[in-house]
Formats: sequence, structure tokens, C-alpha cells
Amino acid sequence: MPSSRSRLNGAARGIRTGDWVTTSRIRTYSAMILAFAVLMFGALIGTSQRLNDYQGRPLGTDFSNVYAAGKWTLAGRPEAPFDPELQHEMEKQVFGPDTPLYGWHYPPMFLALAALLASLPYVPALLVWQIATLAAYLATMRAIIPRPEIWLPALAFPAVTLNIAHGQNGFLSAALFGGGLLLLDRRPVVAGTLIGLLCYKPQFGILIPLALVAAGYWRAVFTAAATVITVCALSWLAIGGGAWLAFYKSLEFTRTVVLEQGGTGFHKIQSMFAAWRMWGAPLDISYIAQGTLSAIVAGLIFFLWRSPAAFALKAAALLIGAMLTTPYLLDYDLMLMAPALAVFVAHATEGGFHSYERSAIAFCWIVPLVARSVGEQTNTPLGLLALLLLFGLVLRRALADCSSIPRVAVRRRVG
Repeated sequence: MPSSRSRLNGAARGIRTGDWVTTSRIRTYSAMILAFAVLMFGALIGTSQRLNDYQGRPLGTDFSNVYAAGKWTLAGRPEAPFDPELQHEMEKQVFGPDTPLYGWHYPPMFLALAALLASLPYVPALLVWQIATLAAYLATMRAIIPRPEIWLPALAFPAVTLNIAHGQNGFLSAALFGGGLLLLDRRPVVAGTLIGLLCYKPQFGILIPLALVAAGYWRAVFTAAATVITVCALSWLAIGGGAWLAFYKSLEFTRTVVLEQGGTGFHKIQSMFAAWRMWGAPLDISYIAQGTLSAIVAGLIFFLWRSPAAFALKAAALLIGAMLTTPYLLDYDLMLMAPALAVFVAHATEGGFHSYERSAIAFCWIVPLVARSVGEQTNTPLGLLALLLLFGLVLRRALADCSSIPRVAVRRRVG
């Protein structure tokens, strides 16, 4: 029998080479996670009563705030969702008096989509939202890796289950951000439009202008800016300035109660700020930690996007950097890891995997499944660690890529 040392050496060698990450295992583990998700959702629906699950929460939990906000908008009161008491009142009207509060924290332009969905009964609205945005995400993943074997791991990615369970918008964010980067070279105007529409999640847009300006994508920059201005102006004209004023006032509640006091739960938030708060650090130290990380990431993104590194690596770094630079990153927002992993794998498949990359990709892929529970039980910010690991791997590959190019090269497309 092999000794303990030889077994450890074999395990270390397997982690380094990633030989254990085989196509067969990818299919098997993806199928297992999908089967688990189907059973979980089946049990959830089977034990539900009308619009609520067995715990009294609305089906699709967080989607209830979208639906309630849409109802207020259709009633001619688009400023009401930004008042937690009024928002809770509408949620209780729709889902019952024991419904917990699901706050509304999005800019007013998102109320148009909320109102459109709220014109349907709740369950059809939830299904339309989930199916349409999931299809957009899967189409983006298929465009990044145009091979049929991408479907299974893309659908089984654990953040997908989180987004379906919470009725969240991660599919839409991944499709807009990933799709925008995918089209940046070929269709810069379309790319800028998609990136501009991401303004409904403004915390993810901090680094995008920096990267696009650094690389000289001026058409995309101007189109994205025009898209944001147009969407905001149309929102103002359609529902008035009252909703925008209410949104501005609501930012204090979002910052203090949801973020700083951890009303959502620090173990659910996968940012540097939340990690320090989870460890008991005061606010100023937590903000300094987040600000330091954000500044470092921003500088690295700027230099990377000015470099001759492959565009796939620039895209992966920007997707990961967008998550690292915001203090408000829920575990279901890790959906943005999916296109980041896809473009990284596409580049590595073409040029060959480096040491530890296969194992690290497998680790990052599974993290959304356990990040919340591990954070709650051990105070370990697993999602943050996965993002830092993946960002480091992208930078290592980019440095190797640049060192092999003697002069500035033509940008390489993601797909």
C-alpha cells in the first residue's frame, strides 16, 4: 500500500496539474448539482401554499420586491417602493400579512421593467423573468465557448440555482456585462448599449469606463454613456422626478441598515468590506480595507487593458474586478463569475493550462454553492477568496501572455 507521504505527494501533484478535472467528472458533478436543484425546487413548490413557500416567504423571494415595486408604479406611485414601510405594505397585500420585508434598492429606471412584469399575475411574471434572463445568460455563455458541452456546466453553475431560488437578476447582469465585452471589438455600439443598460446595478460599473478608456474603445464609451443618459431621461419623463428624489433619500437606508449594519447578513455579502465587518472590524477600518483593494484592482485593470495581453484575459479581469471593487456583492451576484470563468477557460484551452489553474477553476466554480453556509458557520469569506484567487490567475496568465509578445499585438476577440 502507498505510504501517507506518497498519497500526499500524489494529491499535491493532482492539484497542481488538475488532471483530476476530467470531462467525465465535469459532466457527472454538473448532473448531480442539477439533479439536486430540481429536487430542491420540486420540494419547495410541492410544500408551498399559494404564492408562499413552507416558511411563509414568497416564491422567488427577492423577486417579490420587483413585483411589489411594479404594482406601486402601475398604481401611479413610483416613489413608494423607496419607502421601506410602503414597500412592505404592498408586499403584505400581495403575499399575506406575515410576509417579511424585501427592500427595493434599484435606481428608478428599473421600475419600467418591474411595472411590465407586475402587469401579469405573480407566478407567470416570475416564470417570464426567470426563463427570459436565464436564456440570455446561456446564450452569452454559448457565444463565449461555442461548443455544445458548455450547456451543462453553465446551467449547473451553483450561482444559477441561487438566482432561481431568489428570483434575482444575476442572469441579466451576466448577459449584459458578458455580452457587452463579447461584442466590444466587432459591434462596439451594440456593446456600449448592453454595458449602458447595466446601470440598473451601478455598483458593477465603476471600472468599466476606466478599462474602455485605457484601451481606446471610444465608440463603446460614448454609446454606453448615451445609453445611461437616455434611460435615465426616459425614466424621469415617464414617472417624474419624485422617484429619483426618493431613490436618493433611500440610499442612506441601503448604506446604513443593509450594508454597514449587515441587515442582509454579512455572511451573504462576498466583499472585502463585509469580510472585515463579519470579523468585527469598525466601519472606518472596513471601508479602508475595501478602498485599498478597490484602488489596487483599478490600477491593475488600467494597466492590463493598456497592455497587449489577450482580450479574453482583459475581459475576465474586468468581470472579476467589478465584483472585487464593490462593497455590496451578494452571493447570487457571483453569477458574473460564469462569463469570467468561460473566457478564462477559452483562453487556457487555446494556449494550454498552467499549474493549478484547472483545480482553481473547479474551486471557483463550486464556491457559490457553499459560500453562504461556510461564511455563516466559520466567518470565512469564501466568495471573496475565490475572486482574489481567480483575479491572481488571470494576472499571472496576462503577464506570461505579454512576455511572449515582442510588440503590441492586435486585440484578440473573446469568442
